[in-house]
Amino acid sequence: MLSRSNGIILALAVLVAAAGGWMQHASQRAKVPAGVHVVETGEIVPDLALAGLDGKEHHLSDYRGRRVLLNFWATWCGPCLQEMPALVKAQANVGEKGPIIVGIAMDDPPHVRSFLASHPLNYPVLLGSLDSPSTSLRLGNVGELLPYSVLLDESGRVLASRRGALDANTLQQWLAPGAP
Repeated sequence: MLSRSNGIILALAVLVAAAGGWMQHASQRAKVPAGVHVVETGEIVPDLALAGLDGKEHHLSDYRGRRVLLNFWATWCGPCLQEMPALVKAQANVGEKGPIIVGIAMDDPPHVRSFLASHPLNYPVLLGSLDSPSTSLRLGNVGELLPYSVLLDESGRVLASRRGALDANTLQQWLAPGAP
């Protein structure tokens, strides 16, 4: 049993931790430019037009009708590169009719092309906009940390998002029919 003074100290520590969490959340939200809507879980993503490595413009709506895992990465991001073999394996396991992984490179196009020339992927890669507000910010990556992933249902609604590399178990859960 806690003494009264220890109980008060514990209560204050919990209060300070909660305030710190709220302040961190608020400070990240402060990075969002005025008038920019950041997509949240449950919302349908905007139909962004992104350049492909083929030089053509691609829309997120091109993937409607399939579950989509948007994976934001960059050539200079070590955790992104470590995550790629698991993404390649996951895409190979779901087949052509199942969910699709779409890589969105938050990097300079020449670096992306050079990287992919020596490290080909079995899923499409589009080029995200680095200009403010960046593509990843608009799709919920308020801290703009990489890697960042967003899972969309067949209608383009955000089911889940995650900062940091996806592990094999999460990938399997996210890409399984009817999950999450």
